[in-house]
Parts: sequence; structure tokens; C-alpha cells
Amino acid sequence: MKQLMGVINLDHELDLLNELTYFRCGAAVPFAGRYRLIDFVMSNMMHAGVPDIALFVRRKYRSLLDHLGEGRPWDLDRKRGGLFILPPDWNDPSDVSTGELQHIHNNQDFFERGSAQYVVYSGSQHLSNVDFCEAYDYHLSQEADVTLIYTKVNQLRPEHHPCTRLDVGENGRVTDIHHERDHANIYMEMFIMKKKLFLQLVKQCIAHGESHFFRDAILKNRRRLNISGYEYKGYHAVINSLESYYRNSLDLLQPEKYNSLFREQPVHTKIKYEVPAKYLETADVTNSLVANGCQIGGTVDSSILFRGVQVKEGARIHNSIIMQKCIIEENVVLENVILDKDVVISRGRKLQGDVRKPFVVAKDTAI
Repeated sequence: MKQLMGVINLDHELDLLNELTYFRCGAAVPFAGRYRLIDFVMSNMMHAGVPDIALFVRRKYRSLLDHLGEGRPWDLDRKRGGLFILPPDWNDPSDVSTGELQHIHNNQDFFERGSAQYVVYSGSQHLSNVDFCEAYDYHLSQEADVTLIYTKVNQLRPEHHPCTRLDVGENGRVTDIHHERDHANIYMEMFIMKKKLFLQLVKQCIAHGESHFFRDAILKNRRRLNISGYEYKGYHAVINSLESYYRNSLDLLQPEKYNSLFREQPVHTKIKYEVPAKYLETADVTNSLVANGCQIGGTVDSSILFRGVQVKEGARIHNSIIMQKCIIEENVVLENVILDKDVVISRGRKLQGDVRKPFVVAKDTAI
């Protein structure tokens, strides 16, 4: 879809996953055994054929840069266009922009050089299989200034509380934007807008000392702009807290949830060549996701193991998420636990959290 250029804005995404975001931004947090949260929106844009994607980052993005590289898994390693990772630039002495608008202002050449006439704008906290081509066609059919992408959730959970809600009429027009917690129409922090209008609104916001595009350009002008709402009806999860990360991760152990996220269209990620998982004679694994490179000699139940995890004989893991290259020694017991990368749990230790509040161990820790 050469008419679309992508913007993934991570500037406003706070580090809300506690220990998991000590050393990385939220978009780089590992998910589902082999992915990162950023992979899902990147893959959605790839499947829509978006040729140019700008990633706005500000802090703790070393892990993200290592993961994305030149963008090859998403077909963005090109001689012209492709993936642009754009930290804000403070070298312009005349720059008065602040917040996320600073990214747009100081990287305006990205928009001006691109041939696409429309911008698809997103964050990374809403995991989905949105078809941006379909949303773009809907935007054109509505003759809207901006189309906001939303989903109607069946069950409101704590992670939905900070989300913006939309009132959408039968004609597809957004009639109100608000934060009523009992409202089921969740704005997914994605929108489509004509590039010319987008840059005009950015310029106006900066001139008035504003700093946040959605709040200051769209929300404050909701009575003046022609805003439509595109309803997305597929898999959706919001990852904006440790509890939501833990629950939505383990929900993927349900085949219908896993299939709805991964079977409709593939999710691309950084390629790592690992040997297949090895199960010793003493291994007992049930209802779990186990990535390549693992070696298991203990009991694993209802858990997710990332690449290269070692589970020694006699160890028992239940309802837990064990990230890359962790070592679980003999006779360790883990229940309702999240271990970040490269954690070592020594022989005979027992760590137990609660299903509503998992026990988390930060990266590179030895216990």
C-alpha cells in the first residue's frame, strides 16, 4: 500500500511493566516465547505493504535497536525507504516543539521525502491483527479527516481503565471521545489521516505550545474535524501493566486465543537459529509453549519458555513465564513467576507469586 506511510510512536508509552522495563522500553519486552511487543504492529504494517515506517523513540531503546536491526524480518531493509528509527534531535536552536511533536517537527524530512499521501499512526501496546488496507479503504469511503481504529471488548479489565473510549454512530462517525470506564469501545491508539492535514495540525499545535498529537490535534478539535471510527473485530490485548502482560501471555495457552493471534496472518520477528527443544527422559511438559533451544529435564505445566531455557531434573514450573537463556537448577519450584532474560535460580529454591500478582525477577539476576 504505497499510499500509506507508517509512524510507530513510543514516546508516550511509559515504562509500566516494572522489572521488565528496567533495561528496555515497553515495545522491546519479549512476548509469547519468541516475539517482542513491537513485532505485532510492525507485522500489521508489513502485511499492508507500508513501504516506509518511522519509529519514534526517546529512551531505553538499545534492546529495541538490536532487535529491529535494519528491518529485514519485515522486508524493510531497502536501499530507498524502509525502516527509520528516529530519536528526537535537539540541535535546532530555533526549535520550540515539545513532547512527541518534537519527533515530527525535527524529522519532518521523513514525511516530505515520502511519496505516500496518508499516514497510519500507531503505538505498540495494543496487540492485534488489524488490516490497515481495509481500514484505509474505509477511511476513503467515509471521506473523513481522520479515522480512529477501535475495538469493542466483551469484558472490561483493569488494563482498559486508562484507555480512551469512542462513541460511534450508525453512520460510522465518531460523536464523542471520552474516558468513561464502563464504555466498551476501546480506542486502539491507531489512526489514519492525510499527510498534508497531519503536518498542518502538527504545525498548529506547536505554534500553540502543545505537545501531544492525539490530545491536542484530534481530541480538542473533535467537533471541528470529520472523524470516523473503524471497528476492528479480531484478537486484541492491551499490554500496559505487569498484570496484563502476565494474564494475556498465559491466555495464549488457550488454542483459540493462540490461533486468533497467529494463524490469521504470520507475525514476523528477528530470526535466531536455534536447535530444536530437547526433552530428557525425566521431562514432563503439559499445556505449555516451549521455544527452540530449550533443554528440559523437569516438570513444566501451563507455562511459556523462551529460547535456550534450561530446566534441570526435579525442577517444577507452573503458570510461569521464563525468558531467554534462564537456568533453572535441580529441584527448583516456580509458581506464578516471571523470570526475565539470563536469570539463574540455584538448586532447591522456591519462588511463588499469585495468579493476580506474579513474582518477577529482573534480568541477569542470580538467586
